[in-house]
Amino acid sequence: MKPKIILYTLILLAAIVCTAFSVQEVERLSPDSFENPRRPGAVFAHDDHNEAAEIDDCAVCHHLYEDGKLLEDESSEDSPCSECHALSAGPENKISLANAFHKRCRDCHFDAGKGPVLCGQCHKKE
Repeated sequence: MKPKIILYTLILLAAIVCTAFSVQEVERLSPDSFENPRRPGAVFAHDDHNEAAEIDDCAVCHHLYEDGKLLEDESSEDSPCSECHALSAGPENKISLANAFHKRCRDCHFDAGKGPVLCGQCHKKE
């Protein structure tokens, strides 16, 4: 086999392997809890986001409250947000589901001075 063909083959294989290992799984938040969602669920690369935002505690986003008090060192990451947040705010749930998402994400982005804050920046069509 010619040296150039071997070299090009090795470069191509290296590119494929690097791409396969560097692609972060992108998550789409499910809009299924909403009766008539106006937009698709927000998308983001979970691990890349947390690394860039220097978030190492899941409870920063996946918080858990009991009797209106934040439970320190507790996480709701195995439960959907809709388990605690209903479509409309009420006595048991002071923040509606849409506002819970928006307050947690957008407020953090505003406070940090970076990250998407406009609807279409998070709610992207496939």
